[in-house]
Amino acid sequence: MSLSMPALAVVTLICFILVYRFTFHPLRNYPGPLLAKVSDLYGFFLAAGMNEHLTTRKLHMRYGPVIRLGPSKLVFNSAQGFHDIYNNERVTKSKAYLVTRGNDGSFHVWNAIDKKQHRARRKLVGEAVSARSMRQFEPIMAGQINIFLRNILNSSHNSDLKNSAVNVTDRMKMLSFDIVSRLAFGYPLDSQTNRSYELVSKAISAGSYLHSMALHFPPFRHLNIFLLAAFANWGQLYDYHVLVTKMISSRLSRDKNTVHDFYSIVSDELDTETDEKIGSNDLWAEAVFFLPAGGDTVSTALSGLLFYLSRNPESYQKLATEIRSTFVSGADIQGGQKLSGCRYLRACFDEALRMSPPVSGTVWREFPATDRSAEPLIVDGHVIPRGTQLGVSTYTLQHNGEYFPDPFAFRPERWLPSADISEDQVRWAQDAFAAFSLGARGCAGKAMAYLESSLIVAKSLWYFDFERAPGKLGDVGAAENSGVDEFRLYNTFTSVHDGPNLIFHPRGDFCKELS
Repeated sequence: MSLSMPALAVVTLICFILVYRFTFHPLRNYPGPLLAKVSDLYGFFLAAGMNEHLTTRKLHMRYGPVIRLGPSKLVFNSAQGFHDIYNNERVTKSKAYLVTRGNDGSFHVWNAIDKKQHRARRKLVGEAVSARSMRQFEPIMAGQINIFLRNILNSSHNSDLKNSAVNVTDRMKMLSFDIVSRLAFGYPLDSQTNRSYELVSKAISAGSYLHSMALHFPPFRHLNIFLLAAFANWGQLYDYHVLVTKMISSRLSRDKNTVHDFYSIVSDELDTETDEKIGSNDLWAEAVFFLPAGGDTVSTALSGLLFYLSRNPESYQKLATEIRSTFVSGADIQGGQKLSGCRYLRACFDEALRMSPPVSGTVWREFPATDRSAEPLIVDGHVIPRGTQLGVSTYTLQHNGEYFPDPFAFRPERWLPSADISEDQVRWAQDAFAAFSLGARGCAGKAMAYLESSLIVAKSLWYFDFERAPGKLGDVGAAENSGVDEFRLYNTFTSVHDGPNLIFHPRGDFCKELS
């Protein structure tokens, strides 16, 4: 049966593309899976399976430190590559991130591709999550942490094992969403008392999953299957939209200085006549982005930390001793020199971020085809062709044994110079620490993440001891059939996870303060 002329033209075009990508493409000599050399569908399938971070690590182990993960995509697994890509003004954020724009065309700091546009938004967000802002916001944060602790105390009094076991993922998400909703909108989400977090959490997970697939294969955003997937989650996404609208309306009904939040800090910048004018839609897009950025990410790191502490008694005891010898009461635990001086606490959090990075996959950058510099772009010794998308897999780099010996072992000591760990070894590890990224697009909320996590962990260990739940309950959250005791992350650009289930025991009479 002969092909019609249009069909023959399509077949010819496909054959031409295949021959070009295999034989003449500038990246033809880089190793990688066969399908990845042909189509970005390879990355789409990785995203759909939520295992991009795990598969990328396996591919690096098979092919080496640089792999081709798409027709025009390179992924590096070295500290030098990490710095050359993310701390480089000639490299821009990938145009693929435009698929995450709202229907109203608004941008936020995460998907603003234009550098001037990004700088304007980054400045606003930076003011809201700066160390100075956090000092003003800390009492509100502390109030939510106290609710978290009282809920833990109530669970500890339950005689039924199933009800006394605390699912850390659930509790941390409730707490982090309650904190960030107040910072973004001055809004009392109160999910720790009415379980409304489930709506937020499920909607954010569904949206992140769809966007993750579209980031790897942008045409997916315009296909019917995307619309079907969005329709399947329509109830959650619609309810989330209604909730966000309610948050915005509630905030606009009050004076801007009623509460210290994102709106009170940046509202004076609205609709000002500048080169990078920021409208109301853009401001609320930033505020909405606070929910996954400040909620999902911190809860992932803290869930991972408590998972590893419950399985590493030496680290647990060392951290508990540091906390309990530094402070004199639970009320004494607050931001300042004492808390920041808890070096082992900081090391534990960094080690949890290393092993369980909230954004575990590849954050794509692009060497634009429009670059007119006479100088070549060199990444870890490789000359990069214009138009190439490139990046580093956070999970893979942070499990690279060259920088982190025994990478699946929880060892906070690797971040602290000692008789066994030299300063050069610590610097070597720090150079490959990618959890907050680097440069102008590095995480603006770093100060908030450290303060929030430090307060939560320090107060938890002041008032309680905890242990892994017995039996199958205690296995929740652990990776199956991996050969290592690892906290399992499912990559949806951010991370989906479950557990660990822990049993908390009040420490003497200390918990009376919580009443």
